[in-house]
Amino acid sequence: MAAWTASDIPDQTGRVAVVTGANGGVGYPVARELARRGAHVVLACRSERRGTEACARLRAEVPAAGAEFRPLDLAELDSVRAFARDFAGDRLDLLVNNAGVMALPYRETADGFEMQIGVNHFGHFALTGLLLPKLLATPRARVVSLSSIAHLAARVDPAGLGSGHRRDHRRFRAYARSKTANLLFVHELARRLAAAGSDVVAAAAHPGYAATNLQLAGPRMEGRRLAERLNALGHRAFAQSADRGALPVLFAATAPGVHPDAFIGTRLQGWRGGPARSWRARWTLDDTAAAGLWERSVKLTGVAYEALAP
Repeated sequence: MAAWTASDIPDQTGRVAVVTGANGGVGYPVARELARRGAHVVLACRSERRGTEACARLRAEVPAAGAEFRPLDLAELDSVRAFARDFAGDRLDLLVNNAGVMALPYRETADGFEMQIGVNHFGHFALTGLLLPKLLATPRARVVSLSSIAHLAARVDPAGLGSGHRRDHRRFRAYARSKTANLLFVHELARRLAAAGSDVVAAAAHPGYAATNLQLAGPRMEGRRLAERLNALGHRAFAQSADRGALPVLFAATAPGVHPDAFIGTRLQGWRGGPARSWRARWTLDDTAAAGLWERSVKLTGVAYEALAP
């Protein structure tokens, strides 16, 4: 792939997109560039204040943009269900499962999941399933889920997922496990969509090392000032901008020829650069693990994806 930029995004006029976590980080430029190309974008964010401010900022940067804020807290399945229930319209062309948390101290979601697997995987699993009828009704719809090169650090044991285990918690391992879960989810979703004869494309993307608040939230939450300063220094020395980090996501979401279960990352060994096909660990292509995670996720979230064949 040569020098693909946001200017290469195909015309999105008439398309409807939902971007979770669109108030900042990589999610904001993803939403902004989709709107710039004509999509109507729903900024699905936990914080009403930040979501409303981001929506106003987007409209200021792109005056003709069609954009709206809708509340969504992926750490509460009731909030996910409310978002899906109240989502208006008969179509959904694009769902970008972008929101996430990274390397947090031990926390649990409202439903008792360890926070990182709860937000990064279970919340998005439920959201995608609840919005699936609109995706299936929309020709050439796409689902793009954000993973990370950090998935290389951990596998997933589906049987071990559910309530957190405070004594065994390792913040970076928990994050890596959630990112492996994202790739296994996309793998199984793509398989089930194909089995159902659907043209919906499920793909994954990662932004490389992008300078966002994602790496700073955990240290800040614990008051680890040295870790926060070191992460901020890493941003200045090594990271690419959030706008650059958004490009692999935008490519996976809009470029022609993106195939089901693709994993789009950055050109320079998963670190930085323009969109390119990303290497992924072999365990993220394990059919048995993917099916096991799927069944466990259905059981724990109560979202069954009834329209898709097993």
